[in-house]
Amino acid sequence: MTDFILVRHGETVWHAENRYAGRTDVPLTERGREQAATLARWAATAQLTAIWSSPLSRARLTAAPAADACGLTPRVDERLYEVDFGEGEGLTRDEMGRRFPQRLAEFLDDPVERHLPGGEHPRRAAERAAACLADIAREQPAGRVLLVAHSTLVRVLLCHQLGIPLADYRRVFPQLHNGALTEIRIEGGHTALLRLNAPAMAPAPALH
Repeated sequence: MTDFILVRHGETVWHAENRYAGRTDVPLTERGREQAATLARWAATAQLTAIWSSPLSRARLTAAPAADACGLTPRVDERLYEVDFGEGEGLTRDEMGRRFPQRLAEFLDDPVERHLPGGEHPRRAAERAAACLADIAREQPAGRVLLVAHSTLVRVLLCHQLGIPLADYRRVFPQLHNGALTEIRIEGGHTALLRLNAPAMAPAPALH
């Protein structure tokens, strides 16, 4: 049995305008750094056994204070990169609507099979992230692992793990808050959702 606490990185400078940040290395805001510090205070007594993150600095800088707080060395895996948004990268929805209105409408109708032009297929992203989780679970068969990554990646991963149609990721999981805790448990090849979007204020009680 391995528990994973999935965390979206802290707020970035693109959040104010709701720009799509995929592979662009967008820096944290001051609020984002505060969210990382709050996560670290939670992590200090959360009995974590490992910390992993995406290679992007917004994820690494969110994970680093938590790693320091619990004396762990954070590990980075490229399979935890955010989904590549292709031609939508760095744009707001309004800007996409002006540049490629038909493709945007198709994306909003089916964000998987009609994903943003030039972008990564969300199914591939879900599969690479799931493979990363499986490897960590094998390494940490009784672990409690903090994993800091990205909004779209975590949402498609949750759908993949929980058997939810991938095309529903925007509807079922409309928002993941920066720095909030989403916990899943992998046991015997099955995944359970323990909590979603919980504030990182105090360690959760043990679940049995």
